[in-house]
Amino acid sequence: MSGKFVRSEQPESPPVPEIGTLLVDVSRDQVGEFRGEWCGWWCLRPVCGGTEWAVSPGDTQLASPEERLRAETARANARSRGELL
Repeated sequence: MSGKFVRSEQPESPPVPEIGTLLVDVSRDQVGEFRGEWCGWWCLRPVCGGTEWAVSPGDTQLASPEERLRAETARANARSRGELL
């Protein structure tokens, strides 16, 4: 051993978004609303309601304007049908 400390370069995790930010879980191809952080994982909730899921921050990206519009329209339609959100 050379006795040198070699630091591995790990990519920095993205900054934690504000609660309510719409993100895309690229591993599921699903839009979710950011609900918080837990042990390095981000918790997302389906836009139309349902069970939260945890995702690695590296597997997320901000929802595009088209994806946000689609998600907000789905939420409005669910609300008009009287579904729980």
